[in-house]
Amino acid sequence: MIRAEGLVKHYGPLRAVDGVSFSVQPGEVLGFLGPNGAGKTTTMRMLAGFVPATAGYAEICGFRVDLQPLEAKRRLGYLPEGAPAYGEMVPGEFLQFTGQLRGLHGAALRKRIDEVSARLQLGAVLRQPIETLSKGFRRRVGLAQAILHDPPVLILDEPTDGLDPNQKHEVRELINAMAAEKIIVISTHILEEVDAVCTRAIIIADGRIVADATPEALIHRSRYHNAVSIRVARSADLSAVADELQRLAEVDHIEVDAHDFSVTAFPKRGAALLTVVSELAAARRWPIEDMRLEAGRLDEVFRGITTQEAA
Repeated sequence: MIRAEGLVKHYGPLRAVDGVSFSVQPGEVLGFLGPNGAGKTTTMRMLAGFVPATAGYAEICGFRVDLQPLEAKRRLGYLPEGAPAYGEMVPGEFLQFTGQLRGLHGAALRKRIDEVSARLQLGAVLRQPIETLSKGFRRRVGLAQAILHDPPVLILDEPTDGLDPNQKHEVRELINAMAAEKIIVISTHILEEVDAVCTRAIIIADGRIVADATPEALIHRSRYHNAVSIRVARSADLSAVADELQRLAEVDHIEVDAHDFSVTAFPKRGAALLTVVSELAAARRWPIEDMRLEAGRLDEVFRGITTQEAA
């Protein structure tokens, strides 16, 4: 597993990470979230042994990163922020070089390069200098070197940064395919990524962990959880719709969006709204264009947790 125990990092007077502790088990995909400057990348770098901790320690598969760095790093694939590489190399040479550093040689190395190049669709650029590649292709080269030696642990800092929607989907599918047999930590600011690939999420703010839960549990903390939103035709009387919804016994309060011509009804604790709202809409023959039950909004939960911590 991955284990962080009391990780602290100072940069002069700045305390970038302040006593971070957690563990990740095989089969888990952990999303590591936080606003800019929260300490995400610094924590990833300490886990990977890229920068030393001021205090505390990290373990990879039982090996202390500070005391047994080679044993820890043999079991680790790391995609750093920005996916740095040797710009004058072509991807084929770069993967051959990194593979040899990982102890791969000959036919085994060629096979792995072919496999990861195919999975990440690098075939068209394998002979093109890395410095001339687009940001998306450089990111994919960085991900290729991280998985080349098929490590049991992956630490990926912003793995889909710079990718187009199709490429993001492909990388997320790759992560999901690897998740059953690996331990994966993803640092990201893209909240949809958490919902798409993560089984657990840690939110960090001001260098400290402020939430640790499944994405589902975090979404349930949203005030929109189990709310019902309806959008009506412009011909409808929006104020009358809002007034009638507010009078329902199960409704705590409503919010009106005049621009979208919609109303959101928020339930009282424990109340279920979808059926009663649907029945009222049918009885009043409202010209409904859209009706949906809100699962919750992770971005709202994220803002609430991180801004509360800052305050």
